[in-house]
Amino acid sequence: MSDLVQDIDRYDENGRAWVRQAVRAVQADATRSSDTHLLRFPSPRCRGVDLYLKDESTLPTGSLKHRLARSLFLYALCNGWIHEGQTIIESSSGSTAVSEAYFAQLLGLPFIAVVPASTSPSKLALIEQYGGTCHRVDSAGDIYAAARQLAQETGGCYMDQFTFAERATDWRGNNNVAESIFGQMAQEPHPEPTWIVVSAGTGGTSATIGRYLRYTGAATRLCVADPEGSAFFDGWAAGDRSVTGTASRIEGIGRPRMEESFLPSVVDRMIRVPDRASVEAMRYLRSRMGRVAGPSTGTNLIAAAVLAAEMADRGEEGSIVTLLCDDGHRYTSTYDDDQWLAAQGMGDEKLAIDVRRSLTEVLG
Repeated sequence: MSDLVQDIDRYDENGRAWVRQAVRAVQADATRSSDTHLLRFPSPRCRGVDLYLKDESTLPTGSLKHRLARSLFLYALCNGWIHEGQTIIESSSGSTAVSEAYFAQLLGLPFIAVVPASTSPSKLALIEQYGGTCHRVDSAGDIYAAARQLAQETGGCYMDQFTFAERATDWRGNNNVAESIFGQMAQEPHPEPTWIVVSAGTGGTSATIGRYLRYTGAATRLCVADPEGSAFFDGWAAGDRSVTGTASRIEGIGRPRMEESFLPSVVDRMIRVPDRASVEAMRYLRSRMGRVAGPSTGTNLIAAAVLAAEMADRGEEGSIVTLLCDDGHRYTSTYDDDQWLAAQGMGDEKLAIDVRRSLTEVLG
């Protein structure tokens, strides 16, 4: 029969064996990493409204992006995009690159992070600590083209988190962040949250949670908190994916364009938060709970406080869950430095005082 057909066999036994071992190594990381804690905010003044923070800073690379990096590696490995010895390349403002550098090192692969020049020195040091190399570009808008060019030059695999984040994570379950939240809330006074509040960098987390809520039939609503200047808020409000913004001053969230992984249709509400307010909320959380978090957590906390105050004013009871996104020790030389804030145009002390007063009135 062989003379009747055309036959091309590209099976690579060694290559397939390497992929099997790589997938196993990435899955083993998930098994080793116990689920992150769900922290209950102590006695908020909004009686009847319970606030929780899911502490993603306890993941092995210190941020929510560890989940994303794990999913992106599994997605690329199982799509046949990564092979032994190949260079891994990512465009990132910091935390995703840190986490991907970790997984690349786990698999023995070279890693290059294309980062904006404004990325904090501590994040750059973490990327390099995990064996990665940092390729700096002048602005956040330049990272995409630079990453694609490096992939072409090196024959590398461009992970492209901004395109594939919403596709790589199994939103139906498989221990994604949404499933974890609902499992941990099961014994709480209000087990089905009224709101889940997240911010958006790629948009992958909000896409995962929004889809999960619809898939499970939950009545929970999804709010996305967005920093000033980001394209997500304006694009969502206008229903226009072509809307552009400026580079965000809150690392890890907000984008100058509507990224492919951001799904506006699964978002119920958006709240835009001033950058100085995010920083003050980050500091407030530290003083109130002793948790050292980054400014994107502050963005989430402001939006959660807005929703809690509205619920209390209406006499509603319920729960709100948001994310503690990453470890704030990464920002000691930036957002924790008042002189640095002033130089970045975020030195509005009057706003900071007003924010702290408002948070104290709502949350205690």
